[in-house]
Amino acid sequence: MELFIALGAGLISFLSPCVLPLIPGYISYITGSSLNELIEKKNINLFPIILFTLGFSIIFIIFGAASTFLGQVLLQNSYELRVAAGLVIIILSLHIIGVINIKFLNYEKRIQTNISKNIFSPILIGMAFAFGWTPCIGPILGSILVLASTEESLGRGILLLFFYSIGLAIPFILSGYLMQKFLIFSKNFKKNIDIVSKTGGIILLITGVLIISNQLQALGYYLLDVFPFLEKFG
Repeated sequence: MELFIALGAGLISFLSPCVLPLIPGYISYITGSSLNELIEKKNINLFPIILFTLGFSIIFIIFGAASTFLGQVLLQNSYELRVAAGLVIIILSLHIIGVINIKFLNYEKRIQTNISKNIFSPILIGMAFAFGWTPCIGPILGSILVLASTEESLGRGILLLFFYSIGLAIPFILSGYLMQKFLIFSKNFKKNIDIVSKTGGIILLITGVLIISNQLQALGYYLLDVFPFLEKFG
């Protein structure tokens, strides 16, 4: 259950209004190709894009491991931690939906990079992306990190953020390979960004309520009974 929530959160982060419109610029900079070359599929090198996604995935997974470790340290107060985690997720979800406005979550910090172009530069730029692009992915990522803090093992926390990173990375790579179709999709999708964001917020709101009521695992077991193949995903 948590893994699919994390995967969906990664996809919603990709579709957020301060990430989606900037994808062409990022891919052009990372690959060293002009937008026209990307559209015409000339000299498209997916390797730097994959390295870029690896960069932000490394940071997100480290965040997840740290959150789970902190949660384990506080395990003796597991009830209080669970309630606090649920409340934080609910507050962040209400911000995403637009019910409340937490001003510091609207602050956007973009890290300008002057990294020389080599095989490691896309990874470093991806790491900068993970640290600096906070306003849209911040509340969603924060909710997943809080969810990771409630996991019982470090491995589960890492896996949770791995799925989040996959949800963000796969469409990123596909948009570089299918740039012309991505630009058409992006143009047509703009009117639906708000709906997708609010839908993601509602899902996180429900997740927060289930955590507080200690029903998230029960829902997971129910889904495994209905869809047994989901057990393969951990």
